[in-house]
Amino acid sequence: MENPLILDPSGRQRLEEEEVLHRTAGPVLVDVLGEKAWAIGHHDLLTQLLSDSRVSKDPRQHWPRFIDGEIVGKWPLYLQVSVDNMFTAYGKDHRRLRRLVSPAFSGRRTAQLLPSIASSTDLLLDSISASGADIVDLRQSFAAQLPVAVISDLLGIPASLRTGFRESIDRIWDTTNTADQAVQATQDAYAMLHEFVALKRAEPADDLTSALIAARDDEGDGSVLTETELTDTLLLVIAAGYETTINLLDSAVTALLADPGQLDLVRSGTVGWEDVVEETLRFASPVSQMPMRYAVEDIALPDGVTIRKGDAILASYGAAGRDPELHGATGNTFDVTRADKRHVAFGHGVHYCLGAPLARAEAAIALPRLFERFPDLSLAVPAAELEPLPSILGNGHKSLPVRLGVPTR
Repeated sequence: MENPLILDPSGRQRLEEEEVLHRTAGPVLVDVLGEKAWAIGHHDLLTQLLSDSRVSKDPRQHWPRFIDGEIVGKWPLYLQVSVDNMFTAYGKDHRRLRRLVSPAFSGRRTAQLLPSIASSTDLLLDSISASGADIVDLRQSFAAQLPVAVISDLLGIPASLRTGFRESIDRIWDTTNTADQAVQATQDAYAMLHEFVALKRAEPADDLTSALIAARDDEGDGSVLTETELTDTLLLVIAAGYETTINLLDSAVTALLADPGQLDLVRSGTVGWEDVVEETLRFASPVSQMPMRYAVEDIALPDGVTIRKGDAILASYGAAGRDPELHGATGNTFDVTRADKRHVAFGHGVHYCLGAPLARAEAAIALPRLFERFPDLSLAVPAAELEPLPSILGNGHKSLPVRLGVPTR
């Protein structure tokens, strides 16, 4: 592996990096904070590899760099690959862990959550309106608050821990951190997780955390769930539940306010809010790219490149969503009327995100309520001046300052 494309940890070069991925027919060798990987930014090739049993997410079995201890304490994204949950599991272990979590994200359970999502949205909007402020940071006051409330209710996270978890996840996703800062963020997150698990063991309730603890404690031999898998599964649900939906709401509002003509199409009924949600997922995938996957054996690709056994693979979801081979010359344009809105924002294959229906539901409820309450909503700064998240992973903004205008009530 030589001459890789060095990915910008600040996220500021994301679009330029995606252009490089698109110009090359197959995978592109990239440097991910010092670790080399094959980045896949074409929709069809990415979905092919994400469905291929020769591609694993388990570094303990299939990434020599991990097995040999080369990245422990040295790589800022070590936590992203070292967690022991369904995110990194392979084969039967993945199926075992996914079965434990999937009931909490079933269609029936998601439908049951819709009234509380709506009421939480209205309470947040009431608070913003009551503040009397002209300009607010909508990411912090709205886009972040709703997913935190929804996931916290699902897991039974008490109010005393919600802010701490949110801040910890933000630090974990910040890829401008040094290795030492990443280690500290990880330690802080696990300290809160252990506190949370102890609390739920003492006071179980009707929530996902209590259900997972019961599965763990009823079968203490670890055949159903080990203690590490328990805490790491909670970390996964918290991190994925926060980050993806926060960025989805952030990007949808930004895209609509940056091009009021798109918002007019929604308000006129030409398209629905579901179209806004899907086009946002395609245009600005909430997770731009996520390390890592690994070749279980040599994988020969049609363009002549062979991904060798043990090589790391980077799924570039954001680039695949804008793939010109699929979406043509307008792939970089936000267009709610687009007929083909295919994307891989929630992954593909056996690791497809369980929380995708919930994230879509949150956005489909929150966005129309926001724009109905504040019909004159506008960006307080030009869209080009919004600062991206300092992350190779997450795709959103540090803040989203908006002018509220006059609320409807």
